[in-house]
Amino acid sequence: MSICNNIKHLKASLPEGVTLVAVSKYHPKEAILEAYNAGQRIFGESRAQELVAKEKSLPADIEWHFIGQLQTNKVKEIASFIHTIHSIDSLKLINETEKQAAKQNRIIRILLEIHLAQEATKSGFTPEECKNLLSTLSLKDYPHLQIDGLMTMATNTENTEQIHQEFRRLRILFEELKNSYFQNSANFTVLSMGMSADYPIAISEGSNMIRIGSKIFEVRE
Repeated sequence: MSICNNIKHLKASLPEGVTLVAVSKYHPKEAILEAYNAGQRIFGESRAQELVAKEKSLPADIEWHFIGQLQTNKVKEIASFIHTIHSIDSLKLINETEKQAAKQNRIIRILLEIHLAQEATKSGFTPEECKNLLSTLSLKDYPHLQIDGLMTMATNTENTEQIHQEFRRLRILFEELKNSYFQNSANFTVLSMGMSADYPIAISEGSNMIRIGSKIFEVRE
């Protein structure tokens, strides 16, 4: 199937209210344009330098999401146009993103990355670290940031029950944080979980934003 057909087939299969982020990292702009021409507008990248080059050469109405681990010294490279950063995993990165967003006089949406998987290589706050952070964070000190929700990556395993449990834990944490810290926020609504191999499980556990690469571009994510 073509990229165009993959996009259309995937979107037709998604429940209402689930946002598709097409993971375009490592793919050429021609492939992104094919997805764009099929109606896709939200794309995810994981390398700042690659993203900057693509942003300059692709349509201006693309909504760019940063989905990989982001070094603080790279934030300034994408701050002028990035829509959402999924991988906020430290207070240092929060502070730098606020600083660079302020310089651009714009608001950057962020998701707090939560580490629930068994692999030590995956990054993010533990649930307790996230709660401790939010209990000490004064949101009024971050006028250029908008905390939209949480993101996680499940363990890469054949054990579907474990994947269910990890996604369920994120949904429970999301509801807890919503009630404790974001009761008055209309923005804290995003649960970004699920990739090509596990997105049906993620959706069944409450995901409303999935990050799909190989099922669209037919190359591993």
